[in-house]
Amino acid sequence: MRARQNALTLTAVLVVAVSPPAWSQSPVARIAFIDVQRVLVRSAAGVAARDQLEREKAGMQQKMDAKRKELEMLRDELEKKGPLMTAEARRDKQDAFERNRRDAARLADDLQKELEKKEQQLLQRVLQDLSGVIEKIGKERGLVLIVEKRGAAVLYGAPEADLTDEIIRAYDQQNAGKDKK
Repeated sequence: MRARQNALTLTAVLVVAVSPPAWSQSPVARIAFIDVQRVLVRSAAGVAARDQLEREKAGMQQKMDAKRKELEMLRDELEKKGPLMTAEARRDKQDAFERNRRDAARLADDLQKELEKKEQQLLQRVLQDLSGVIEKIGKERGLVLIVEKRGAAVLYGAPEADLTDEIIRAYDQQNAGKDKK
């Protein structure tokens, strides 16, 4: 859902207008579309960004699992040894459990926000790189407008107007050159 919102938000970045002379030379406006979600899923940079997010998510999950185990141990100790403890010791353990439970909830919230922020940054970087590729292909093909398929509510798109696969190839080719530098 967030990736869809981000793609919708950045649709304006992805709309490419060709200079007026190209428009005046063509009696019919040339418009094409791309599916940004498909680019993000299939392009090498999109896959790499998703892999990086998954690695970071796994690290965050380990932190949460450790916190959860700690909470379970405290709860088990309270349940098993609670009846044998003094009222004050039991209250202290209960307070420690509640503090740890709140800390775990805060940690989960913080990690979720951090993950969303990193996802946004990675997506932003990919879409920024992508906009240059889109503009280049749009100019090469003499297009007046390129719209994002989902964000622009394209009700019909002829297969020959779909530039998504061409954009993926060009984007991967552009980034392959960067990786070698």
